[in-house]
Amino acid sequence: QVQLVESGGGLVQAGGSLRLSCAASGLTFRTYSVGWFRQAPGKEREFVTAMSWTGGITNYADSVKGRFTISTDNAKNTVYLQMNSLKPEDTAVYYCAAGSVSGNVQDYKYWGQGTQVTVSS
Repeated sequence: QVQLVESGGGLVQAGGSLRLSCAASGLTFRTYSVGWFRQAPGKEREFVTAMSWTGGITNYADSVKGRFTISTDNAKNTVYLQMNSLKPEDTAVYYCAAGSVSGNVQDYKYWGQGTQVTVSS
């Protein structure tokens, strides 16, 4: 059984930083591409970033380029999302997902339960 468990969300002031973690069981990130998405209230789930299992391909949404960084720790089977220079518009539930590097929700096979990030102005 595959489980993805996100953590690290919280409340932060604009300009601050957070690091989200996504720990996996039942699959290994050494063989699965992984992505992060987010969903704000009343909005559709949107792509944030993704990384191929080889690490050779990394994609970012234009809205987070230069501020967010995806990385993996294969020894811990964990993927991270480092978020810097946070803005109020980054407020959303953040989800990790496994199975693709695309920006399309339907291309991902496994999803975590999400972690709330709230950025105050």
